[in-house]
Amino acid sequence: MTPLRPLLLCALSAFTTLAVQAQEPAKQPPPAEDKKEDKEKKEDDKADKADKKSSTEHSVTIGGQKIDYTATAGTLALKDATGKTTADIFYISYTKKGASDAAARPLTFSFNGGPGSSSVWMHMGLLGPKRVKLRDDGFALPPPYQLVENEFSLLDETDLVFIDPVGTGYSRAAKPEDAKNFYGLNEDAKSIGEFIRLYISKHSRWPSPKFLIGESYGTTRAAALSGELMRSHRLNLNGIMLVSTVLNFQTIWGGEGNDLPNLLYLPSFTAAAWYHKKLSPELLKKPLTEVLAESEAFASGDYNRALLMGAGLPAAERTKIVKRMAQLTGLSEAFVDGSNLRVPLHRFNAELLRDKRLVTGRFDSRYTNYVRDPLSESAESDPSADAVFSAYASTFYHYVRNELSFEDDRPYHILASVGKWNWDAENQFADVSEVLSESMTANPFLKVHVSNGYFDMATPYFASRYTFNHLRVHPDLLKNITHSDYTAGHMMYLNLPDLKKQKDDLSKFIRSASNR
Repeated sequence: MTPLRPLLLCALSAFTTLAVQAQEPAKQPPPAEDKKEDKEKKEDDKADKADKKSSTEHSVTIGGQKIDYTATAGTLALKDATGKTTADIFYISYTKKGASDAAARPLTFSFNGGPGSSSVWMHMGLLGPKRVKLRDDGFALPPPYQLVENEFSLLDETDLVFIDPVGTGYSRAAKPEDAKNFYGLNEDAKSIGEFIRLYISKHSRWPSPKFLIGESYGTTRAAALSGELMRSHRLNLNGIMLVSTVLNFQTIWGGEGNDLPNLLYLPSFTAAAWYHKKLSPELLKKPLTEVLAESEAFASGDYNRALLMGAGLPAAERTKIVKRMAQLTGLSEAFVDGSNLRVPLHRFNAELLRDKRLVTGRFDSRYTNYVRDPLSESAESDPSADAVFSAYASTFYHYVRNELSFEDDRPYHILASVGKWNWDAENQFADVSEVLSESMTANPFLKVHVSNGYFDMATPYFASRYTFNHLRVHPDLLKNITHSDYTAGHMMYLNLPDLKKQKDDLSKFIRSASNR
């Protein structure tokens, strides 16, 4: 939302109009065509109001050090070639006060995924100075919900800017019917890239080391942005942080003719079965990482061969595959066999704890909830989403208005339905790994950090491994890629031990990529 133009300008405009009318003779009413043009001009003027923002002063203690900072919540207008506003992008920034060389301080732009998600998740779970209070294991607390100081914020290492893409948060297209122009892989990258260029220019941050951090589809956006920023604005990044990664959608979207997700999801099924104690006593005695190593070896070897052979797989060999797959997933041999060795995620989540009438989570398979239909073939809901969505929405509404002093009566779209998304991938799967490889080749100083959660069923960790093992870059550039694994799910930072570890991992990464 943009503010009304200042009262002084309105008064000046009114005074000028009266003065002209006093000197001129009365005129006939303008024709209908002129009225139409005036109406269109007023609509254009309405779309070109000044950016709205509110700045407040705060402090947070991180690692025993008090950090004074300025928080700014506001909108920044994107304009077309004629200077007309096409969209207002809502953002929240945090800038450390008293930095000896503020312009050279690292600057990180953050966004989540969806498409259709606001930036609230990493903002109030991982990076920002306040975080949503949950149980230490990340599980839900009863309402009403609270915010607490985030002693693991990255504000001690980098200034932060949280961006809500068009259609999410308070970000809106100037004309509602034009919102579709922003809903696509390339369209999204262009609008966010333009926001980043404008923000850096308006705040004199071109000398700063620059970073992106994206989660889920936000990792897709980050990879696409690395190319967009380089091509359109000649902006080379220092680093990209990918949280719960999907760059190649062939790795997670299955279906007829694409067996790859069946292989890459299997270790995540094993992780869920291990956590919920559905594996054999022999496997449950072993640490999770050892059990996952067995599952990865099976997925890459015998299971891969079995799916490759299809109906040509000998019966005796198929029997062995069914048995081993059942051992590693906690599912019955009959269920594995009946699924033709291919168990889709929605069926696994419904089946694993069917005997307890529980469903397991998609974002985090550690979470469970009750089911109404004990015979359902699909998960009725995602308990890992139900556990935290309201907590984030409720606390954000209070925080932005009462602590950041930004008032807007429109709904803040935590998760928006953005309609049809243009994947720019006709008869193929969307894949931005090639863009990332081009960016790393053109800018060999670009470093990448990848965060994976073992219990993430939305973007499984083994799929992320596959993508980077097939990245088309020179072997010397592989040293620029760092992987960190965590013992939670898609939003691993909800789990307090993982939040502490991720803080350390990302801090080291930022220092290294900033050449500090």
